[in-house]
Amino acid sequence: MKLSAFKYDLPEELLVKYPTTHRDESRLMVVHKDTGKIEHKIFKDVLSYFDEGDTFVFNNSKVFPARMYGKKEKTGAKIEVFLLRELDSESRLWDVLVDPARKIRIGNKLYFGENEEFVAEVIDNTTSRGRTLRFLYDGPYEDFRKKLYDLGETPLPKYLNREPEFEDIERYQTIYAKEEGAVAAPTAGLHFSRELLKRFEIKGIDFAELTLHVGLGSFRMVEVEDLTKHKMDSEEIIIPQSACDIVNNAKQNKKRVCAVGTTVMRSIETSVSTSDTLKPYTGWTNKFIFPPYDFSVADSMITNFHMPESTLLMMTCAFGGYDLIMEAYQEAIKEKYRFYSYGDAMLII
Repeated sequence: MKLSAFKYDLPEELLVKYPTTHRDESRLMVVHKDTGKIEHKIFKDVLSYFDEGDTFVFNNSKVFPARMYGKKEKTGAKIEVFLLRELDSESRLWDVLVDPARKIRIGNKLYFGENEEFVAEVIDNTTSRGRTLRFLYDGPYEDFRKKLYDLGETPLPKYLNREPEFEDIERYQTIYAKEEGAVAAPTAGLHFSRELLKRFEIKGIDFAELTLHVGLGSFRMVEVEDLTKHKMDSEEIIIPQSACDIVNNAKQNKKRVCAVGTTVMRSIETSVSTSDTLKPYTGWTNKFIFPPYDFSVADSMITNFHMPESTLLMMTCAFGGYDLIMEAYQEAIKEKYRFYSYGDAMLII
């Protein structure tokens, strides 16, 4: 498949900037792979499509306040620093993106905080936009982390084009987020409320949790027409034995397995045995899923409505079928569904 196959025109007003009042009251488009039928529901209706013994797989990664603003030494130019991952806790080394990148060189110092008392030094250029920073902080590690987080803000996607507000601290986070390390929320999970999860439990539906720390790999634009030439950035995943047991038990008993989000689907497809069972795994994945692709573990998926030409749309098309999903997107535009991170959801079943 070619990159241009995943283009579509999205009216700007469908790119929403704020979440719905209640998590589970966003809209839900239900796409039936076998018949091609498309239904329009409310998210809490998702419960009616699953039965006792079916299993939902969640990504319990937690977003940290990854976006910081500092000033460059001498010039005082404002620099945005986006924390990607910690490289070495002892040396206070971090992989970051800087903007504007052209102004930052190795050896430059950046100052953060009202009194500019928090200092970092650029020690490496990793990519055209990426840098490695060493934070010059002598105190205990816990104090350093606290200071870093106090200076950071919720890393809302740039395309929302607004400053984070108080409610974003809670709403740009799933209710089951536990393991800190993501720079973006696994957005399919944002639709689940505590009440809805309780109703799932009462119905006898099982939950399995894994961790994929969402990095920028999921969002990096594809810049090659031939998709086989695109390289995904690696993201860290942890699939515990407990999750494998729950998922494999459901498969053995011919029950449904639903991947909540593209991050979950990438994770479970990264660690599959020859008999199509899920295996424990701790490490990194740069798996890129696009059509055609045979999925081994999940038989249903919940996902949001994604950007044109994004790797997330490509995976959705691989799972639901290219023609059907592209038709569903046209239907979503016609019916004025809300798109992207704070938008509505799709269940492919």
